[in-house]
Amino acid sequence: MRISVIIPAFNEEENIAKRIDFLQLHGDNTLHEIFVVDGLSADSTASVARQKRAMVISSPVRSRAVQMNLGAKQASGDILYFVHADVKLVPSFVEDIRTALKNGFDAGCYRYIFDSDKFMLKINAYCTRFDRLMCRGGDQTLFVKRNVFDELNGFDEYYSIMEDYDFIIRLRKRFSFAIIQKDVTVSARKYDTNSWLRVQLSNLTVFCMFLLKMPPDRIKNAYARLLNYR
Repeated sequence: MRISVIIPAFNEEENIAKRIDFLQLHGDNTLHEIFVVDGLSADSTASVARQKRAMVISSPVRSRAVQMNLGAKQASGDILYFVHADVKLVPSFVEDIRTALKNGFDAGCYRYIFDSDKFMLKINAYCTRFDRLMCRGGDQTLFVKRNVFDELNGFDEYYSIMEDYDFIIRLRKRFSFAIIQKDVTVSARKYDTNSWLRVQLSNLTVFCMFLLKMPPDRIKNAYARLLNYR
């Protein structure tokens, strides 16, 4: 098993070095390569990643679907592992993925917790252990066999948002999907600048828009109007 890690990034100079260091520390000989696909960052994301010996790809479009597909095209591992730059991984990620594959799964993700002690966020996190589409998302990281990714033609670049949900829906129609019962740690920064209720209502709104097959750009614009970001 050879794992190619693909990190789509935009203005992540504060996180990218820590993420690469962690992967290199815990990836042993199974970690084949790390790609950071930079989406026109205005900071030092790309140069920091190069200093850490990751391979950097410049994406002409800031879109996770486009960026992750660019990384996958260059990757030569038989397992692709898509990771967000601000997500803290578990040290056992190599063995967890290996075990899931041995158990017959073709792809999968983790549960998650937030880097916050707020009670309502603990409830959100608890729900990610359940096998429900609305409980999924790119923050949970995603591993997938290379041949499965290719059969599905990768991420659909039509989706400027919700690309992870679309991919999981298509994947699960034909392949097996594991939810590893361990927690990666997700940033709560979205909740720090918005109320819990506001974020929940915004998430529900865009999820319903996605299920109603509304244009992704319309969904993306609605999400930007509904939430404040730092």
